[in-house]
Amino acid sequence: MMDHSAAHQQFIAEVWRRFEEVQQWAIEHWHDADHPISSSDFVEARKEILALGQKRGGGRPTGAEPAEGGEQYVDVTPAPWP
Repeated sequence: MMDHSAAHQQFIAEVWRRFEEVQQWAIEHWHDADHPISSSDFVEARKEILALGQKRGGGRPTGAEPAEGGEQYVDVTPAPWP
């Protein structure tokens, strides 16, 4: 069985592979020959895909559940700027 990290990396690799295929198709089938597109037109999309590989916050809290004596409400609102 594959661990979460390996599965995540495999997912990112598959997204990247499919993106490369779509990018190549888009370049080859672009309708305006006077204003062609290139791989540089996809830079921002590549950045977003690479960001998928970064650790993402917002996961389940690691503290005890309320039924186990943990807090029922955890304030995550940042304090206002002084």
